[in-house]
Amino acid sequence: MPRILTYNVHRCLGTDGRLSPARIADVIAAYEPDAVALQELDVGRARSGGIDQAHAIAQALGMHVHFHASMRVLEEEYGNAILTHRPSELVKAEALPGLPGKPRLEPRGALWACVNFGGIDVQIINTHLGLRRHERLAQVNTLLGPHWLGHQACRKPVILVGDLNATPRSRAYQRLASHLGDAQAHARLARPKATFPSRLPMLRIDHVFVSREIRVLRVETVKTPLARIASDHLPLLVDFQIVLGRAQKTSMAFAQD
Repeated sequence: MPRILTYNVHRCLGTDGRLSPARIADVIAAYEPDAVALQELDVGRARSGGIDQAHAIAQALGMHVHFHASMRVLEEEYGNAILTHRPSELVKAEALPGLPGKPRLEPRGALWACVNFGGIDVQIINTHLGLRRHERLAQVNTLLGPHWLGHQACRKPVILVGDLNATPRSRAYQRLASHLGDAQAHARLARPKATFPSRLPMLRIDHVFVSREIRVLRVETVKTPLARIASDHLPLLVDFQIVLGRAQKTSMAFAQD
């Protein structure tokens, strides 16, 4: 049963003011995910001691890493990553649009990796959307367009994850939900799982969206004492099963032959 976890790590700065990639890795390791989507990683930044947080966490977990810098200033980078111990390939990593006339907004981006789960390729897209309503909507429209989810190489099954800065009432969320299923909705939870802020989670802004070939088996927020202080977000994990139609199974059989 594969497991994916999405986690805004807040540059590994905890709510106690302590900076620790090792602590983030410990939170993740306790749940043994197959794939991990991380947001807000510092790589080579002075404010974080020059550490490559993406590789430090991946190394601690025994995973390989695909990283995309949403922001780059000289040698310093800040962005998102997909980690996995499964066979994988980075397909695409690019900036997402901001708002015209607002050049000072934090740059946003996404990365897309093809991850193999037991012989089946799953397209995983990880993103961290902007803080402004119109900005998020423009970014979602880009992700739904021909260069991302609409791309011919983005064959299902597909999982889109990340910190969307968008609650289920927002237009950005609803646009995505019209194309992919919210894992929490599929799990039919008695109560939605909020992820922010970590000490007293009230907002559901970190999400996992799935195509129809992904059967959601379990959704949980990680609410251990360590998770509550390691970042200002809680991790969201999803256990799933891949369900292929007859045509897809046939095409896979031909490909393996």
